[in-house]
Amino acid sequence: MRTRFLGRLAFVGIALAVITVGAPIVSATADPEPTLKELTEEVENLYIEIETLTEEYNGEKIRLKEAERAAQLAKTTLTKSEADLEERRRKASLFAQNSYMTGGAATAFGLMGSADPDRYLDIASTTYALQLQTGEEVLQVEKAMETAKRARAGAKARQDEVAKLIKSIDTRQDKIRRLIKKTEGSLYRQVAGKVSRATRLSLPVVGDGKAAQAVRWALTQQLKPYVWGAEGPNSYDCSGLVMAAYQRVGISLPHYTGDQWTAGTHIKREDLRPGDLVFFYNDLHHVGMYIGGGYMVHAPRTGDVVRVAAIGNRPFAGAVRIAD
Repeated sequence: MRTRFLGRLAFVGIALAVITVGAPIVSATADPEPTLKELTEEVENLYIEIETLTEEYNGEKIRLKEAERAAQLAKTTLTKSEADLEERRRKASLFAQNSYMTGGAATAFGLMGSADPDRYLDIASTTYALQLQTGEEVLQVEKAMETAKRARAGAKARQDEVAKLIKSIDTRQDKIRRLIKKTEGSLYRQVAGKVSRATRLSLPVVGDGKAAQAVRWALTQQLKPYVWGAEGPNSYDCSGLVMAAYQRVGISLPHYTGDQWTAGTHIKREDLRPGDLVFFYNDLHHVGMYIGGGYMVHAPRTGDVVRVAAIGNRPFAGAVRIAD
């Protein structure tokens, strides 16, 4: 028995040794880098997500204003009801004091001693009716006050709810903006070492809308010379390039940065998308077209050519969206 047990133990030991020695060694390999197409699609999906959130944010801002108006109206109604109640209570108090002063036990004696009992009864019944009416009015105002208080509490609760939702949307927007920045960074990393030179760069442009088509066309104009007042096809100045690019997609823009600044919707820097116009300097004398990843295509100055550049190299003044 002992021999058989030792034999089994030896067999298990050999089997474990074979498994340990013979097992293939699995090396830790990094996940494959996403392709250019995958990165482009990821950025586009993030753009769609933040655009959806932005519209949700805009809708909630409108609802917040409505809730604020409702709260203000309820507050005004309550204040009026409180003042009305105070006035009616004052009148009721005066009426009660007067009834006490002229009524009570004296009422019966007055009835017995009255020369005209019918007239006295008329006065008494009228007085009683007024007393009932005053009491009913006070009750009605008290009910109105309760309704106004509930309305105010409901409006305040709605305000708090919407404000909380807006804060949540803000947080989500910030998170997506960071993701866009990170993903675009990966998408345009290849550009970083080349933008300082006048080199034709082939860059991915996210989207299929008119704005993306316009900036995609502008990239085909790279290395054409800057000429003041030129609007193509062989040379451009900064606003001339923008005008020509949007003209290609059926959108007419003026050949002047000041007018281009007012030609669309102003957007935040963190919400830039391909094709948006980016303006520089306090007097807005320079404009480019955003590509993505912090880069633009523009016609810089005399002696230079149309090329890609980082938007951080100039004092940023603002951005305008001409089309989706």
